[in-house]
Amino acid sequence: MRQRWDLHGRPINSTAKVLQTTVNRLCMGEVKAVTDSEFEGTLNENEWVLVDFWAPWCGPCKALGPVLEQVAGEREVTVAKVNTDTDPMQAGRLGVRGIPAMFLYHNGELMGTQTGALPKARVLARLDEAMGGAFDDGADF
Repeated sequence: MRQRWDLHGRPINSTAKVLQTTVNRLCMGEVKAVTDSEFEGTLNENEWVLVDFWAPWCGPCKALGPVLEQVAGEREVTVAKVNTDTDPMQAGRLGVRGIPAMFLYHNGELMGTQTGALPKARVLARLDEAMGGAFDDGADF
């Protein structure tokens, strides 16, 4: 195998970089679009799920989207994005009256809710509290 060098003349250990990238990916969550028919399966297949009920015409939803992508990159949480225009059944069942609405689940059990957009720091703080066991059932997320 041919040795490669970085811009500073140091040898590049590509095996270590690949391993570190793999470890980083394993420690991160994911963001995925979820339909009404996939909703229950998503909750039951993942330990922590943050459901984001949103719509394409909603300004605060558009602002929250990039925040949730960053959160999924920093925490072991699956962000399940449910478009309430195309998949309204679960939002109706859960009583969602305003969007964006976030519902946090742990092993399929509702841990807390939040209506309205939040800055990244508050979303992370609330996730950390919930993942640390500080929330009671049904508390504000």
